[in-house]
Amino acid sequence: MARLAGKIALVTGGASVPGLGSSTAQRFAREGAFVYVTDRDLPGAEKVVAGIQAAGGQAVAMAHDVTIVEDWDRVFAAIEARHGRLDVLVNNAGIAVLGPIEQTTLDQWLLQNNVNLNSVFLGTQRAVAMMRKPGDNGKARGGSIINISSVCGQVGVPGCGAYAAAKGGVRMFSKVVALEGAKDAIRCNTVHPGMIATNIQGVALEDNSANYDATVAMIPMGYLGAPEDVANVNLFLASDESRYVTGTELTVDGGMTAG
Repeated sequence: MARLAGKIALVTGGASVPGLGSSTAQRFAREGAFVYVTDRDLPGAEKVVAGIQAAGGQAVAMAHDVTIVEDWDRVFAAIEARHGRLDVLVNNAGIAVLGPIEQTTLDQWLLQNNVNLNSVFLGTQRAVAMMRKPGDNGKARGGSIINISSVCGQVGVPGCGAYAAAKGGVRMFSKVVALEGAKDAIRCNTVHPGMIATNIQGVALEDNSANYDATVAMIPMGYLGAPEDVANVNLFLASDESRYVTGTELTVDGGMTAG
C-alpha cells in the first residue's frame, strides 16, 4: 500500500547516510511520494536520490543551505514551478555542538540556533503560505509540517545548552503553527529522537567515548535506535492516517524520557 501516493514532500538535511533525513526521504519515496531531498552537500543528496530512483522511487536533489533566505525561496520556487503545491515538509537539517555552558562560545550558540531553529521558521513560513493556497475545491490544500526536535527539547541534558535551547524553541514554535494552521488543514507536529545511530550521533559519541557505555545504559531498551525508527514516525505524520493529529510531539527514544 502506497501510504503517500501522489504527495509532494520536501526533506531538508537529506544527504547524510546513515541519517534521519536520508532515511525519511527513502521511506517516503517507497510509499509513493515525490521527494525533494535538499542539503548543503549536493553530491551527498544526489547519491541519496540516485538510490531512491534505482529502487523505483521519484526524487530530486537540490543544493540548500537552510540558514539562507534566498535558498529557501529558490527551493520553494522550484517546487511551485514543477508541482504547484507541497503536501509535506520535514524540517530535518540540524547541527549539534555539545559542551558545558561555560565552554560554549557565542558563535556556537548562534550557529546552533540559526541552523536548528531559525531554519525551521523559514521553512515553515513558506510551507504554510503554499499549503494555504486553494485547491480544486476552493479550500486551502492543507498539508503536514514535521519539525525534528530532540529529547533535549523536552528534558534537561547536561552539555546540550545551545542545542536544547534551539530544539525547545522548535517544540513550542510548532505548537503555535498548529493552532494558526488548523482551520486550513495545515498540521504541524514535532518528532523528538533520542539516541539514534546516525552520523551526527556517531561524532557525538566519539567525542565522549569514555561515556559511551553509560550513555547507552540510560536507554531503557538498551540500544541505540535506527534512523528508520524515526522515519517510520515521520511517515505516519506525513500520511492521512494522522489527519487529526496536530500540535503534538512524538518521542522516539527507547524510553529515555519515560521516567
